[in-house]
Amino acid sequence: MKRIIYILLTVSLLAACGTTKKSQATQSAVALTFNADSAYEFCAAQCDFGPRTMNSTAHEQCAQWIQQKFEQYGYQVTLQKADLKGYDGTILKSTNIIATSPYAAASPQPAPRIFICAHWDSRPWADNDPDEANWRKPVMAANDGASGVAVMLELARMLQQNDSVRLAVDFICFDAEDWGIPQWEEDVNGDSWALGAQYWAASDEAKSKTYQYAILLDMVGGQGAKFYREYYSMHYARNIVERVWQAANTAGYGSIFPYKDSGGVTDDHVPVNEKAGIPCIDIINHYPDCEQSSFGPTWHTVSDDMQHIDRNTLQAVGQTLVQLIYSE
Repeated sequence: MKRIIYILLTVSLLAACGTTKKSQATQSAVALTFNADSAYEFCAAQCDFGPRTMNSTAHEQCAQWIQQKFEQYGYQVTLQKADLKGYDGTILKSTNIIATSPYAAASPQPAPRIFICAHWDSRPWADNDPDEANWRKPVMAANDGASGVAVMLELARMLQQNDSVRLAVDFICFDAEDWGIPQWEEDVNGDSWALGAQYWAASDEAKSKTYQYAILLDMVGGQGAKFYREYYSMHYARNIVERVWQAANTAGYGSIFPYKDSGGVTDDHVPVNEKAGIPCIDIINHYPDCEQSSFGPTWHTVSDDMQHIDRNTLQAVGQTLVQLIYSE
């Protein structure tokens, strides 16, 4: 998933973010149930192609599969292709996969439109692996990549079957997110991450629709994961964070979405906020007690595989989004 850089904040900044109170508004849990088994299979199907590293055959084959799945669920798919330059000068054949929704309840006014996004490429180097011999091996990216796309595909399938939603929900699969500078390099370049999102956010495509807000999913299938309120999300889209965390609480997953704050993450939501001007939050796992990484023990290691994907985590994130979408 991302970005190697986890930005630690001062105590005062974190304290400021922590003053938000739980919403007093009451909601009823929606009757629809997110299918975590289906999402798990979507995750496994991506991994079956192998690591989806930039410029690889697996990358191209998986792009075609993702496109076909969204089209199967009635979405209009646009492929935004670009040659992007990696931190080391490598030209990356990038494809952002944009799925536009045809679903929203009939209304005299156009339905409000949001989008949910995730990156779909794999990290080419397992540079946080405890075994240095693995550092230049590619990451399977079951959690850090495939899990977010899997949740989105299951939501697209549900929206086709239950199209009474009052929102139009688009999906964007961002490419070239995980080519960020590896840990063995001395330079730390935040702009080397999230290249596909940076490209989309600066393009006419980002301005072609009026989005009310966006939600980024990053590493949403890990074992024992919890999702804290990420700093940039609170800074740019605090009200959306509150709505999502309230939805999680209503859906019965308040313990997995605690009202706790974390630091800022260099991730796809940053250019969406800063370049496109669209309020976007990041649902991203946080392991405060993990010595290896606060992103969890499998982050940027060869162990980021299907053996470490948890249906319960997929269920918590997916049901939270179902609660949000169908109660708007």
